[in-house]
Amino acid sequence: MSNSKLLPYLEAIFAVIVWGASFIATKVVLRDISPVTIVWLRFTMGVLILGLVVALSKQFSILNKNEWPYFALLGFLAITFHQWLQSNALQTSEASTTAWIVSTTPVFMALLGLIILNEKLSWTMTLGILLAFVGVLAVVYDGDLRAISLRSFGRPGDILILVSAVNWAVVSVLSRRGLKIYPATLMMFYVMTFGWLFTSVLFFATGNIAEVPQLTLNGWMGIAFLGIFCSGLAYIAWYDALQALTTAQTGVFLYIEPLVAVVVAFFILGEAITPASLLGGAVIIFGVWLVNR
Repeated sequence: MSNSKLLPYLEAIFAVIVWGASFIATKVVLRDISPVTIVWLRFTMGVLILGLVVALSKQFSILNKNEWPYFALLGFLAITFHQWLQSNALQTSEASTTAWIVSTTPVFMALLGLIILNEKLSWTMTLGILLAFVGVLAVVYDGDLRAISLRSFGRPGDILILVSAVNWAVVSVLSRRGLKIYPATLMMFYVMTFGWLFTSVLFFATGNIAEVPQLTLNGWMGIAFLGIFCSGLAYIAWYDALQALTTAQTGVFLYIEPLVAVVVAFFILGEAITPASLLGGAVIIFGVWLVNR
């Protein structure tokens, strides 16, 4: 591994670790407020953090008017639509649906990268993707791969999770055009700002501002984690990695999310870590290594 690629790898790992924990944080906050309010509060914090980083790094510049539609589309897909899908899904989906997100998104990212961006996939990279996919299923189904079934997608939340996986793959591919022109942090600032503006329209139009006083201490702690780490720092790290690595190489790191969710659930919710989870986690890491070796 070259030194030039080490930082993007570390940034991708940081992002998926934070996002793996975000599902549990979101479930905690959902006890107090609705999905729209969660999305608006976390990205209010995210925009402020990104704006501060852009200002301190002296990267700020005004977009050309012909770029506004592109960034508005990315903002809607990456922020408003994507987070609405996941927050609403977590109201009805079981914990296992998290694995469907991370196990399908990199596949879509790799395929879209191949079809649209002409990013080649070697046999080793393909094998790594497949191994990581099997590892995720082993973690989710506790080693009983015979239990795998598409029937679980009958729940509304499960369908929303699958749609969010496809949506994030589309966002990652569309983002590569902008990343060739703009610094990752500046680009993410504009993407998040547009997404926050779209969410603000929905937030204020539905009167959700009245829910904010309902937040408990645990709810505020969850919002702080989602806003500062998940919407601020993790998005910066992810776009930095996406700028340096191929779509397939970046996407495969998402396979680590279920393993993180299992560990966080153990400490926060007291859920057991089974041998199948540990074995599946090892297979996931090996698959990530094959894709990025």
